[in-house]
Amino acid sequence: MRFFVGLDVSSFDMKVCMLDQDGVAVDTFSVSNDLPGATDLKRRLLDLTADTQVNTLRIGLESTSVYSFHPSMFLHHDEDLKNLGAQVFVINPKQIANFKKSYSDMNKTDEKDAFVIADYMRFGRHTMSIVKESQYVALQQLTRSRYHLIKTITKEKQHFLQHLSYKCSTFTQEVESSVFGNAMMELFLEKFSLEEIAQLPLEELAQFLQENGKSRFPNPKEVAASIQRAVRSSYRLDQVVEDSIDVLLGTSIEVLRSLQRQVKEIDKTIKRIMAGLSQTIESIPGIGPVFTAGIIAEIGQIERFEDETKIAKYAGLYWRKHQSGRFTAEDTSLTRHGNQYLRYYLVEAANSVRRQVPEYHEYYTKKYQEVPKHQHKRALVLTARKLVRLVDALLRNHQLFMPERSVEI
Repeated sequence: MRFFVGLDVSSFDMKVCMLDQDGVAVDTFSVSNDLPGATDLKRRLLDLTADTQVNTLRIGLESTSVYSFHPSMFLHHDEDLKNLGAQVFVINPKQIANFKKSYSDMNKTDEKDAFVIADYMRFGRHTMSIVKESQYVALQQLTRSRYHLIKTITKEKQHFLQHLSYKCSTFTQEVESSVFGNAMMELFLEKFSLEEIAQLPLEELAQFLQENGKSRFPNPKEVAASIQRAVRSSYRLDQVVEDSIDVLLGTSIEVLRSLQRQVKEIDKTIKRIMAGLSQTIESIPGIGPVFTAGIIAEIGQIERFEDETKIAKYAGLYWRKHQSGRFTAEDTSLTRHGNQYLRYYLVEAANSVRRQVPEYHEYYTKKYQEVPKHQHKRALVLTARKLVRLVDALLRNHQLFMPERSVEI
């Protein structure tokens, strides 16, 4: 006998609908979304299947962030349910919403939603998304938090550059060094006025940069000279405005440094977990433990995916087709669907790999030269798509990357 259980999960409770293989409702009930409620759900499932030979028991619930996490992990790891061969699936809500459209006369209620999820499971529409094991969940929390920190840093840098353009309007055009290096940050923290910077002896400014840049400038005098050129050609502000901009620049620098420290702490924890995890894609030059963690945290067990095309689609690494009659559009946009975290780490990894692996460098260059618009973005996404095939092969076959011989893809 085959049974299919749909759970409609909220922060307060779980509506449950259990169907048999013919789509007949065996039972419907509600339990609280907490440990006692999940324990009661497990007991009732065991009671309902006690006198039946169970061939299939599939439990499905929508991916609703923290609301679905705890019940899915509880049911997945429960030994009594494992003995029944139970499988727990976490499903994309969009898939359920599209499936529900076939029930044109169905109203929106939690009980009906639980039925739709169970029926979705019964029709075998679930192709992946079995819940991930704990180590992947731990990595996912870290890598997703890192992703948001990086996005926050990018936004804060944009704010910083905006304030800098008030302080010194030609700085980014004239200065031949990174604005976000430690030496530049220290220069802005000193709150020099433009006149003070312009009047500093060139040797003194060069020494300041060299000391705070940890002697990394190949020619500090040239950088110092470019700073003074930018200062002399920039507009002047009223004192009250310049003072306020100095405060904003200093605040922004402290925010950036704080965020960067947090990223470093997360990276340390990621590397510690990765050291105890068996995987092979870190053998690809240029990926490293952080990008590796971001990729495998979202993929989870490779067996969740039928093949590499499913991984690419899950990541959203494909373009929409726009065709009407004999017309096919050449300039189409990358899909907005897919797992944004997996897409981010695959693209970042591809950007690093192309710098170290000749095959990927050549592929990126070829794709870059094929089109007149969106060259870098398109070439990089296509390189990431190529990387997916390699990642899938290494994980599925437990292979190490061997540049001198082909990998079984």
